[in-house]
Amino acid sequence: MSAPKKVVLAYSGGLDTSIILKWLQTEYGCEVVTFTADLGQGEELEPAREKAIMLGIKPENIYIEDVREEFVRDFVNPMFRANAQYEGLYLLGTSIARPLISKRLIEIAEETGADAVAHGATGKGNDQVRFELSAYALNPDIKVIAPWREWDLTSRTKLLDFAEKNQIPIAKDKRGEAPFSVDANLLHTSSEGKVLEDPAIDAPDYVYQRTVHPEDAPNEPEYVEIGFDKGDAVSINGQAVTPAEMLTKLNELGGKHGCGRLDLVEGRFVGMKSRGIYETPGGTLLLEAHRGIESITMDRGAMHLKDQLMPQYAELIYNGFWYSPEREMLQAAIDKSQEHVTGTVRLKLYKGLARCVGRWSDHSLYSEEHVTFEDDAGAYDQKDAAGFIQLQALRLRLIAMRNRRLKG
Repeated sequence: MSAPKKVVLAYSGGLDTSIILKWLQTEYGCEVVTFTADLGQGEELEPAREKAIMLGIKPENIYIEDVREEFVRDFVNPMFRANAQYEGLYLLGTSIARPLISKRLIEIAEETGADAVAHGATGKGNDQVRFELSAYALNPDIKVIAPWREWDLTSRTKLLDFAEKNQIPIAKDKRGEAPFSVDANLLHTSSEGKVLEDPAIDAPDYVYQRTVHPEDAPNEPEYVEIGFDKGDAVSINGQAVTPAEMLTKLNELGGKHGCGRLDLVEGRFVGMKSRGIYETPGGTLLLEAHRGIESITMDRGAMHLKDQLMPQYAELIYNGFWYSPEREMLQAAIDKSQEHVTGTVRLKLYKGLARCVGRWSDHSLYSEEHVTFEDDAGAYDQKDAAGFIQLQALRLRLIAMRNRRLKG
């Protein structure tokens, strides 16, 4: 790959991406543009601007953007219409943020005339795949630089030496070994590494940042009503909210009651297994509520087919194929299924649990007249079930008759 002339770097303002910024300048002698996304990670982002300027970046080449609404509206919400969970548990909080960051990297590259983008993902994880597959899907000619796969800064000591040599500020707690690595956005927090690497040992409580321990949660349950329109959550307790406001409020409620903790050993796309601690309080409430409203508004056949598609859809997102044609095809089917997923769900939050305890909708398929144990006034003739059962049993009886004959 020829040396890039201008690179757009996904820049957090932290030590690692600051080292990458300086490394790009010294290794390639290229101009660097920084992009810092406010995804709801809960950190002040202006220091990233100050550090970028200190490292020689022109003010016009520093992009700091609040993309929280776009993140939830265009990425989180479509994913939750599918009830997506990787390996049956993980709500894909890190995975779903990468295609948005990649999208803006490519857009900024086009705006600034950059011929390359760069990220700080390591060569062992999934994020390198997600960033790069997304980038190539959006611009097949873009150059992608992954410093962790190229440089010789292979230890924390070498990284710190490089930082000191280039006058990059090092926070005091960065001089020792960090106890674990954290990624955060409005949907979740993810913690990996160091004290969490042995999956046999319970994660220390200080790892959790957004949720109280369920044992310390309020002793009284709290109820919340979530309104849906075509599969997307649009109101809380009757008040309309934006997508980002919805997730922010649900995070507060879920965190308060200790909801959404997950200790998971997962199979990475690159082949190894890893142990992560995830907190997805708002997403946990959203998933429970969405399944609740689907239960009365979706036909059985459509719901069961959608549940069969979900693992494949979740795996595509986890593996970095958000911009693939197969994900878009599945999304079209999922969105079609949500045409009548409109109504309200009541959740009960208590000691780490979020449970649907009520659901109602003008689009409901639930007929109390048909399911009642009381007199149904002729709505359903129970004698019809006999013929239904005989037809369903026919193939089973034929199999049994054959097997008995062969044994005979």
